[in-house]
Amino acid sequence: MRPALLFKSGARLRGLPALRRWQAEAVLVALTCIAGTGAARAQVILPPMVPEAPPWNAVKLFDSRPFAQQWDDSDDDTVAPEDTPVKTRQQPGYEPVGVRNGPWMFYPSVMTGAVYDSNVFASNTEKRSDIAAVVHPSLRVESLWERHAAVLQADVSSYFYKNNPGLNYTNASLKGRGRYDIAHDAQLLMSFRGGHFNEEVGNVSSPAGAVQPTPYDLWSGDVTYRKEFNRLIGSVGVSFTSYDFGSTRAQNGTIINQDSRDGNIYTVHGRLEYVVSPNFGLFTALEGNERDLRGTPTQALSSSGVRALTGVDMKLTNLVRGEFGIGYARQSFDAATIGTIEGPAYRAQLTWSPTRMLDVRFNAEQIVTEASDTSASGVRADALQVALDYEFRRNMVLSFGYTYEMDKFFGQDRHDTVSSTTAELKYLLNRHSSIGLRHRYISRESSLPSFTYDKHELGINVTAQY
Repeated sequence: MRPALLFKSGARLRGLPALRRWQAEAVLVALTCIAGTGAARAQVILPPMVPEAPPWNAVKLFDSRPFAQQWDDSDDDTVAPEDTPVKTRQQPGYEPVGVRNGPWMFYPSVMTGAVYDSNVFASNTEKRSDIAAVVHPSLRVESLWERHAAVLQADVSSYFYKNNPGLNYTNASLKGRGRYDIAHDAQLLMSFRGGHFNEEVGNVSSPAGAVQPTPYDLWSGDVTYRKEFNRLIGSVGVSFTSYDFGSTRAQNGTIINQDSRDGNIYTVHGRLEYVVSPNFGLFTALEGNERDLRGTPTQALSSSGVRALTGVDMKLTNLVRGEFGIGYARQSFDAATIGTIEGPAYRAQLTWSPTRMLDVRFNAEQIVTEASDTSASGVRADALQVALDYEFRRNMVLSFGYTYEMDKFFGQDRHDTVSSTTAELKYLLNRHSSIGLRHRYISRESSLPSFTYDKHELGINVTAQY
């Protein structure tokens, strides 16, 4: 991404606001999102909404974020649609209208559709297919203040399976983010999310033998202070996350209690970035976490850890932009059977745009977390993704992606590899409606045969918005 510094040209400032992707991880670290900065003027883009996910959710690490990265080489803050990422850009005539009430804008929408799943229980011995109806109403609220900013979003997602009603579930969430402008060069960034969610059958952290989703309640928040010192930009913040898991059911009808995964995660994080030029910056990020989880009488799940990354933030011409960081990570578990997981850490995010109609994305990341006590206690996951988004027409976007994930378990002898392919088509009928098609294939190969499975998911949906 392009470093956030405005350079003077005569008496005027020219700059580039850039949206930095916040990664939803087990420790839920909220790194600072930096936009155009300078001695006389600063603009900070709000951090994106963090998607709902348990501490680790296989092949969902790289899900797209709702906010576009904005590149602006003009003298004002107007960004042309063709200068935003293909997948998130809003073309004139297709953007939602919204309803204004004083200093607030309201954007309601509802999505309905159906999903076919070829292996709803993620089994390698007894594959059952099913069709689920999906209903997803949503409401986004955005502020129109001259200073500061706030965004709230409420969502409800319900899945109703035709032949396996035990798989039915409903997720409900409220999340938000805000920016308080203390001064032209200092901001307070805040975010929160909470609600009731379900962990789908087949996830790496799902209990072994589960044939129903695992419900859990999640509450989290982050407060980050960001300050500019000419070319040096720094931030420091704290995060808190609380999990309360319910019980699920095994194939033989027994109850699988997941209270052992209840607990809190505390995180402290900081970041320093030095802007060398408008197209190049150097950064160092550090985070520490304390995971206070209940565990069981025979198996503790609590741990503490640190992760440090140092790297570059760049934009090479108008075609290539990205961020690359390498460093060290260490997570020490209280349980002697798990011990300490440590070693090199990395994160890479690269976007290549050979034309304004095509984005090619590469992502790589490593994460350490804990899984269900019925399957494993510690997991180090490495994931790579290559994806492309092509604007076939102004109102039609094709997306393809391939993700490869390697999971190494600590506390038992198990290694998994996960491959996932995704193909999506989004067709905007007008500013009030759209149609979407999606196919995903998932294949998990495990050293423990009971965890090996593959499945196809095919979905169609219609969205109405205002």
